[in-house]
Amino acid sequence: MIRTDWTRKEITDIYNTPILELIYQAATVHRQHHDPQEVQVCTLLSVKTGGCPEDCAYCPQAARYHTNVKVHKLMEVDEVLDAAQRAKESGSTRFCMGAAWREVRDNRDFDKVLDMVKGVNGMGMEVCCTLGMLTDSQAQKLKEAGLYAYNHNLDTSEEFYDDIITTRTYDDRLETLGSVRKAGISVCSGGIIGMGEQQEDRIGMLLTLATLPEHPESVPVNALVPVEGTPLEDQERVSVWEMIRMIATARIIMPKAMVRLSAGRVRMNTEEQALCFLAGANSIFAGDKLLTTPNPEEDADKQLFQTLNIRPRPSFKNGEAPVKFEQIPVHV
Repeated sequence: MIRTDWTRKEITDIYNTPILELIYQAATVHRQHHDPQEVQVCTLLSVKTGGCPEDCAYCPQAARYHTNVKVHKLMEVDEVLDAAQRAKESGSTRFCMGAAWREVRDNRDFDKVLDMVKGVNGMGMEVCCTLGMLTDSQAQKLKEAGLYAYNHNLDTSEEFYDDIITTRTYDDRLETLGSVRKAGISVCSGGIIGMGEQQEDRIGMLLTLATLPEHPESVPVNALVPVEGTPLEDQERVSVWEMIRMIATARIIMPKAMVRLSAGRVRMNTEEQALCFLAGANSIFAGDKLLTTPNPEEDADKQLFQTLNIRPRPSFKNGEAPVKFEQIPVHV
């Protein structure tokens, strides 16, 4: 049964279940709703990097922090479609484009992003964007262009949120998720652990996600990758067991969601990643970079899939593919 009325105590009890029992329970739920041999392979591309006016404490793209990120303007459409084609040929079935914007503005850059969405959609891939805050009308335009999913993470609990970001509110994030849902776009929303939060904050973020009117179709679980020059540069690596607890709890309370093992995977060995998959993770980002932070290389992931005998999940498995647009020519 899919529930949206979870209580904090229920989620706390699940989260604190002895770890081996928790993995077993999550694996059981996972097999009831998903093929355990399938993992969704996504590629994430930064189409506009750096210079962001926000103050997210974890993010090297914030203009106010002195990091090694090189600012570049919005990429050209054909560059992005070239990258999407390469991702598809490497086995990715979802292509996500990220722009370091606080919010979407109705201008030529947004029109260019709409063309990118149409082009990637024309390749038969699931198209995802993460562009900051959206209005209802902007979400509708993205839907009409063929956008399949929109990523907008909560990052953490509402209680801890102000310790991480002050330039937009928690309600702002929830409003954007509402606009995405209203437009009929698949919702991708999760958060980051290892930012100095308490266990209660991790549980609080999961509670917010699991009590939305509809669960997100995709829930990314990120481990902080500390970046020199950001306020969180000295944070210690979060334990893989904490990642497993987050993944397993998310799997149990949001059983139909894709639970993505996201940032921080580069620090995990094969055995640790296998435990995450066993606990219910069934989505990863492929490619050597996640926006601006490192990720396992393509050959390493191919070896991982071969070792664990898992295979990429097909596109659009749980729903109708959006209307196909005539593909914009790719200039190789």
